Amino acid sequence: MTPRLGLGIALAFWLAGQGATAQVALDGLVTAPADAETTAQQGEAEAAAAEVADPEALDAAEQALANAVPDLDDWQSRVAAAEALLGTGTGSSLALSRTRETLFGWRERFQALGSLNAGRIATVQGQISALGTPPESGEEQPAIAERRIVLNRQLDEISAPAVLAREAYARADGLISEVDSQLRARDTARLTTRGPSPLNPSNWGEALQSGHAALNTVVASAAARISSRFSSGSIWPGVPLSIMYLAVAIVLLARSRSWVSLLQDRVENSHARGRAIWSFLLSLWQIVLPTLGLSALILGLRQLGVLARSGDALSQAIFGAGFIVIVARWLNGQLFPQGEQGGPLGYPADVRSKIRSSGVALGIGLAAILIVAALMANAGASDASTGVVTLPLQVLLAAILFRLGYLLRHAPMDRAGKAGSSGRIRVSVGLLCIIVAIASPLLAAAGFAAASASLFAPSVMTLAIFGVIIVLQKLVYDIYAPSSETEGAGPLMPVVIGFGLFLLAVPVLSLVWGASVTDLAEVVAQFRAGFQVGETTISPGDFLTFVLIFGGGYLLTQFVKRQLKTTVLPRTKMDLGGQNAVSAGVGYVGIFLAALIAITTAGIDLSSLAIVAGALSVGIGFGLQTIVQNFVSGIILLIERPIGEGDMIEVNGNVGFVRNISVRSTRIETFDRTDVIIPNADLVSGQVTNWTRGNLVGRLILPIGVAYGTDVEKVRAILLEIAEAHPMVIADPGPQALFAAFGASSLDFELRMILRDVNWKVVTTDEILRQINARFMAEGIEVPFAQTDIWLRNPEKLHPAQPSAPAKPVEAPSDGPSTAREASSMMDASDLHDTDTDGDADPDGPT
Repeated sequence: MTPRLGLGIALAFWLAGQGATAQVALDGLVTAPADAETTAQQGEAEAAAAEVADPEALDAAEQALANAVPDLDDWQSRVAAAEALLGTGTGSSLALSRTRETLFGWRERFQALGSLNAGRIATVQGQISALGTPPESGEEQPAIAERRIVLNRQLDEISAPAVLAREAYARADGLISEVDSQLRARDTARLTTRGPSPLNPSNWGEALQSGHAALNTVVASAAARISSRFSSGSIWPGVPLSIMYLAVAIVLLARSRSWVSLLQDRVENSHARGRAIWSFLLSLWQIVLPTLGLSALILGLRQLGVLARSGDALSQAIFGAGFIVIVARWLNGQLFPQGEQGGPLGYPADVRSKIRSSGVALGIGLAAILIVAALMANAGASDASTGVVTLPLQVLLAAILFRLGYLLRHAPMDRAGKAGSSGRIRVSVGLLCIIVAIASPLLAAAGFAAASASLFAPSVMTLAIFGVIIVLQKLVYDIYAPSSETEGAGPLMPVVIGFGLFLLAVPVLSLVWGASVTDLAEVVAQFRAGFQVGETTISPGDFLTFVLIFGGGYLLTQFVKRQLKTTVLPRTKMDLGGQNAVSAGVGYVGIFLAALIAITTAGIDLSSLAIVAGALSVGIGFGLQTIVQNFVSGIILLIERPIGEGDMIEVNGNVGFVRNISVRSTRIETFDRTDVIIPNADLVSGQVTNWTRGNLVGRLILPIGVAYGTDVEKVRAILLEIAEAHPMVIADPGPQALFAAFGASSLDFELRMILRDVNWKVVTTDEILRQINARFMAEGIEVPFAQTDIWLRNPEKLHPAQPSAPAKPVEAPSDGPSTAREASSMMDASDLHDTDTDGDADPDGPT
């Protein structure tokens, strides 16, 4: 039986055994609820129909599967082989990794097929929904019931390929999980398995023999190749080319760095624009040119026959070791530059020199271990022999790393290096380096060679990766803020780019610490699959769709709002407040529509947020009522427009011009140029005086007092003359000078006038009062001031030697002579009686 025929028969049984809820089991479709009797009747009818149509359903299913998955036989064979490999548990790690890659590719295909016939399924579902809910009594019109059965059967048929694809996806996903589990178990066993210790003397003899054999193998192979070329005469045509390669290699390896450094100094000392970028690009040639020299060296040795022409392991190890040294020199030179010029990490020049030498020595040690390991592997040495030979190098590298960590942790830093959290980060990194330097050789000496290698090399590579990030971030800061010297200054973009560099380094660090490319692909696949929120699955594609549509709608709204405010509305007869209200309303409606369209297009189901919305309504009712009140008040202000931008208003004792009306509050600018934020609720529910609503014309009333006995008509004439002559006072209706009242110390007048622009109220008041003061002085009109009369009931106490002298009232102003104040201070509190300010005599009179 072929796999396709078996799947077809299984599909036929599946179609025959399902009832009215078949689409629920297949595609998560929820049909209208019905009672048990109705469901049973429909199930029997559909089962009978399915039995009659079994051959047709089988043919249709086979054809759909063949069209959707043409190589379904290959999938069956692959999955059977994977299950057999996992069942035995004896397959190699390489075989498991390749099986995982194959299953991963099939899983991606089945994930894409999960939405097969989605459009057609949605159409049929709409047709079924259009038929309505089956009646609870079960008495449905025969034509509608028959049509419902046909549509449900059709829905089952077109949903079958997508259902089987999702089932295959689940199968592939489960097998991938099993493969990952076995690979993790093997990695754990490899790291925790203890091998022969390099400190065991019984392994030293074998290690010496293996090392001697490795050197002899390399020398013998090279001598054999050279001798063979000599004897055949084929060496001589390649000698000139070999000499040219070796000469180029010597020049590039010896002099290229100094050439690039000279060019860098010239660029950095110049005032050319973008010199930071040019200096960094030039520094990259310190990697490119020596790498070219290293390649020329290997080519020259191959031409002479010292190295094999084919890509053997020794040639690859030499090239890799040389590249490590080149990168180590470049990176340490960028992080810890020579001279007095400070580096990006904030260490003084002497400390930078020590750290730079330690970093370069660390790269040279790693290169030496790489070459020694290649030599031992080329000679077929055992792991114990390789561990004995490489242990001294590991101890030396650990000592270098310990020194590097100690310098990073304890070396003095300048003020810029100590500032902020960067100093604490360097201290923590130094501590981790010390821990790795101690643990790695101990693990190797104890026989855990795999664990030691898995700890030391990734740690050093992690330091290198973070060093590259620091160099690139320094370049970004130099580009965006070349003149910024204070920490934290400059634009935000360098910080954002630095965060992006860190995110890009995460997958690289994962690969360094043992993750495979398929592991990263698995993370990406799970990320693409999305995450579940209630009954809604939100994928990165949906989120990106939402962001793009909402962002586009927001930008379009802002464009329309700006065009309305600057081009369209100024050409209408609408006032400034109405224009601002219309543009603000368009902005709010546009943002709401953009969010609604984005949510609908992204397929986010808002019905699942009903409970959250109910909880939010309770929170709004209690904790956010003030904010909601201000929000509603802001909408009322924009609709009714009792105030508008540019109006001069008075509210809560604050007088100023309205500068901005937002949803929550309104900002007014007072006359002393301070901004006052008024909640919108105060503007709607409180009393607001709008001095410029409708027009700028406003009344100015100036109270003026003159001394008793002054000619009233003369005063009125002077006041009217001054008011009528002022250019800000309108002539119709003209100003009025009114005799208001008999004051306590003056005759009170009111000068009332209508100003053309009430915004000039303060200036006009100043000008008119100064003119009135000048005219009154010229006409001899006195402006009185308040006076106070003090009556003493027992004045004889002030003069005890003359008790029979008649008492006379003593009149003294509040700021009278010092003798009166001294006399007042000598009086008893009970002697003071009836202080008034109207100048009337005491009704009791003096005693």
